[in-house]
Amino acid sequence: MVVMSGPFESTAHIYDAVYWQLDYGDHATTIEEVIRSRRPDAASVLDVACGTGKHIEIFGRSFEYAAGTDIDPGMLAVAAERLPHADLHEADFTDFDLGRRFDAVTCLFSSIGYAATVDDLCSAVASMARHLEPGGVLVIEPWLQPHLLLEGNRLFSDVSEVPGTTVMRTSRWLNRETAVDEGVSRLEFAYLVTTEGGSEMFIEQHVMGLFTPDQYTRSIEAAGLSAEFLEPGTHLGRGLAVGTAT
Repeated sequence: MVVMSGPFESTAHIYDAVYWQLDYGDHATTIEEVIRSRRPDAASVLDVACGTGKHIEIFGRSFEYAAGTDIDPGMLAVAAERLPHADLHEADFTDFDLGRRFDAVTCLFSSIGYAATVDDLCSAVASMARHLEPGGVLVIEPWLQPHLLLEGNRLFSDVSEVPGTTVMRTSRWLNRETAVDEGVSRLEFAYLVTTEGGSEMFIEQHVMGLFTPDQYTRSIEAAGLSAEFLEPGTHLGRGLAVGTAT
C-alpha cells in the first residue's frame, strides 16, 4: 500500500477509469452555452486545472484555440498523450502567467476547491481574470457549498471497469463534523487497482475549500469582473460562478 499526501500523485493514470461515467460532452455543452450567451464570438478558451484534457478535447471542436494548465505533471502527461499537439502548461492556478489572453477561461469539476483558503481563492480568480480578453468570460464550477457537506452519506464506494483495468474506490470524510468551522473538507480516497499485471492500493487525502456563492462572487468582483452565480449549473448541481470582463 502506498499512502500519498497529494491528490492524484499516483492515480492520474486511472483518473479517467474512475470517472468513466461522467458525461463530458453534456457538461462541456452547458459550459459553452454559458460562455456564448455572454461572448457569442468566443474563439479561444483556457481550461485551468484541466486534468487529463477531456474538456480541452471537446472545446477544441468548437473553439478555434483551446489550451490548458494543471499543477499535476501526471495529469498533464495523460492529457498530452490524449492531445499530443495541445497547448498544455504546468502551473499553479493561484499564480500563473501564460503571456496571452483568452475569450474564455474555465475551471471545472470543482477543481477550484483545491484553493483551500479564501486568500487562495482570490489569488486563483485574479490569475484567471488576468488571462481574459476584454469582454471575456470566466466560468468556475464550485466544490460543495458548506451546508451540503452535512447532508448524505459519510462513507462511499464505487467500482469502475474499463478494458484492462478494474478500480475499486472507497472514500470517507475525515472532518465532517468540523468542516464548516474549519472552512475546508478533508476527504480520503482508498483505491484498489487491478490489472492483468497485478494489484496496487493507494490512499489519497484531498483538502478542499468550502466557499459560499457570495464568497465566489466577491472574489470575482475583486478581480475586476462583473459576477453572477448560476444555479444549478451543470448536471453536477454545484452551481457556476461566472465573471465577465469589461
